[in-house]
Amino acid sequence: MKCSHLNQIKDVNPKTSGCEECLKSGDNWVELRLCLSCGHVGCCDSSRNRHATKHFQTTKHPIIKALNADWKWCYVDKSYV
Repeated sequence: MKCSHLNQIKDVNPKTSGCEECLKSGDNWVELRLCLSCGHVGCCDSSRNRHATKHFQTTKHPIIKALNADWKWCYVDKSYV
């Protein structure tokens, strides 16, 4: 499926060096995801708290980028972009 949300990708910088919510609570994460709409850094779905997905559910910002790999994911279209 082709992603129809590419126009929502912005030139963002990570707001934090780790998962924003986990840093506040003192929790750990497995991998990090960068929101390409606002720069939020959240933990991946393999992490206990799944903050990147929770950020999408709250904000509806559609596309994330892996911080340690070269891929992007659209939550809305459920596809790599």
